[in-house]
Amino acid sequence: MTMMRYRAISTLLLATTSLLALGGSAAFAQAQPIALGEIVVEADGAATTAISTTAGSKLAVAITRVPQSVSVVSRKQLDKLPGAKADETLRYTAGVNPSTYGTDADFDWIRVRGFQADQTGIFQDDLPLYQFGFGSFLVEPFLLERIDVLKGPSSALYGGANVGGVINYVSKRPMGERLRYTETGINSLGNAYAGFDVGDANASGDLAYRLTGKVSGGGWETKNAWDLKGSLLGSVTWTPDAATELTVYGQYQSGTLDHTSTGFLPYVGTAMDAAGGVRIPRNLNYGDPNFDTYDRRQAMVGYELEHDLDDTWTVRQNARLAGVALDEQYLYTYGNLNAANELDRVAFRHDTDILTFTIDNQIAGTVDTGPVEHSLLLGVDYKNVAFSSVQGSDSTFNSAVRVPRINVLNPQYGVVSPTISTYANDDIALRQLGIYAQDQMRFGNVIATVNGRYDQVGINLDNKYAGSSSASNEGAFTGRVGLGYEFDNGLTPYVSYATSFNPTIATNVANQLLPTEKGRQFEVGIKYAPTSIDGLITASIFNINRDNFAVADPLVYGKSVALGEVNMRGFEVEGQLNFDQVSLMGALTYLDASVTNSSNAALIGKSPVQVPTLTASLGVEYAFNEAFEGLVLGAGVRVLGESWADDSNTTKLPTTTLFDASLRYDKDDWGVSLNVSNILDTTYVASCQSLTACGYGAGRTASLSLHKSW
Repeated sequence: MTMMRYRAISTLLLATTSLLALGGSAAFAQAQPIALGEIVVEADGAATTAISTTAGSKLAVAITRVPQSVSVVSRKQLDKLPGAKADETLRYTAGVNPSTYGTDADFDWIRVRGFQADQTGIFQDDLPLYQFGFGSFLVEPFLLERIDVLKGPSSALYGGANVGGVINYVSKRPMGERLRYTETGINSLGNAYAGFDVGDANASGDLAYRLTGKVSGGGWETKNAWDLKGSLLGSVTWTPDAATELTVYGQYQSGTLDHTSTGFLPYVGTAMDAAGGVRIPRNLNYGDPNFDTYDRRQAMVGYELEHDLDDTWTVRQNARLAGVALDEQYLYTYGNLNAANELDRVAFRHDTDILTFTIDNQIAGTVDTGPVEHSLLLGVDYKNVAFSSVQGSDSTFNSAVRVPRINVLNPQYGVVSPTISTYANDDIALRQLGIYAQDQMRFGNVIATVNGRYDQVGINLDNKYAGSSSASNEGAFTGRVGLGYEFDNGLTPYVSYATSFNPTIATNVANQLLPTEKGRQFEVGIKYAPTSIDGLITASIFNINRDNFAVADPLVYGKSVALGEVNMRGFEVEGQLNFDQVSLMGALTYLDASVTNSSNAALIGKSPVQVPTLTASLGVEYAFNEAFEGLVLGAGVRVLGESWADDSNTTKLPTTTLFDASLRYDKDDWGVSLNVSNILDTTYVASCQSLTACGYGAGRTASLSLHKSW
């Protein structure tokens, strides 16, 4: 590490110290207002323990006892972001960089600690929600109870997963009591929604249900764009006796839309002026209503079974079948602006289906060996993913019938349908069987965590377009060790080392599967749950290495190459302090990324794209009392630091500062809120995958919502 980097980290540490002295806490955002919410706490005598989470242990434990960085977005915080997409709700979480391709109604783009998590880092209810290519699940936040974010490798618990961290969406479940809740809202783009959440239990209390639904639709950032989708989640919990509980659930979602993306535009014309001072309008719709279509159908069914064998041991089995059918055809831009202010376009079409079955069997209990208390977890899980996709375009950019260019300042619509030729037709099957064990030991104030897991993974790929097939079958062992010490004042320093693997089902130009990714992380941190006030502050320093990092082949569309090794070093701090009338939030993330090994020697020492060096936020809420009781004012500032726009590190995106504001009023069983994000309507580029693939961040968006309970 150079002296300059040491100084940068020192500066960040000093800034963090100042932040904590002010009581700051929370996380960065990019296009939604700062939502300043309370951290849910549980009193334990004179101590205050932060909300428990299953992220990082698969058991409900306090955040302070997990030997890795964990962030939790509670339901109270989600309620302060009415109508938001799943990735937008994470814009306040340290270490997370969402919406990296700008606004997009049909996908949640998320990076954790600099690495893409939206494919193999998504979990729901502690089961993997595996995604690949266009086979993506779209999560509706209104159906969630909370969101857990575990930073760093998690394979010792979950098997194959993103090395930078995972997102676990926790769904709403029956509460065993009467619930009647409705909510509606609309934003300044003309996108409106209505939702309901109802539940109850029978007289004896052994049967409870919950039904949650939402429908939304309307305008988006791009001109003449729209979406319409509906989501429904139903669950029933049966408790035949005090030792047994069974929850069965089902979820369905469907949606359609018309070109809501603000991504995949050139650097020249977005981040900087093109010739003649031309900027591509942020609301440019580069598609065409004569061609664009989109249809999503998504469903899942599953159950969660738990039985107490005695006062010490519990067995659990969680299983789920989930699938997505997604058909779409769109026009996309590529290349740079020409002298006539025109962009080339390509017609693209795909038909993708993904079906995943997952099951996790656990036995958990406690054992004492002399003065050492052991919390044990043993498990066997299985994942089966079936993926099929047919993709086509107007030939290989040289079809006789091509999509015409679009003038960014004077777009014309009504294209003649181009000639679409198939270039990919793949069937992929992935099977993962894992055996894992965890021992969380406690000796006085010392907490030690040891994890070990072995996975056997098989992949079969049938390339129908090329008439070839490829298969792999390999085993992987991963582990984690962590050590912490709980001081009586609520301070818990810790250190941990963890490894990961991630099966790669991308193929190279020879249609062969790429080697499995492997990773490792060393982390040192401090977690502080004050005993005198409501709050939680966490800070960590980490070093991650990712081997066989797969990226898109720059020479062959639809193929990938293994980049080599990427090193990610960084520092995070996040927290929240809640006083009688004031809530303070703040977050800071510093990342130093570099390619340390690559078949392309020119990339060694370079930083990967879409990794901002610094992200930070600071927000405050003030709750009035007496005559204005129920009124809450909020304000925040967010900083998205500079990042590289090309692999060669010749061009950067500049630092952007955004401001937000919110106003809420709650009285008895109803409430109203007004949120304004990017209140100065700053035009900025969220990130660039290359100099011809950049995405505008969202402009000023105001949203008004109303909710009522019965």
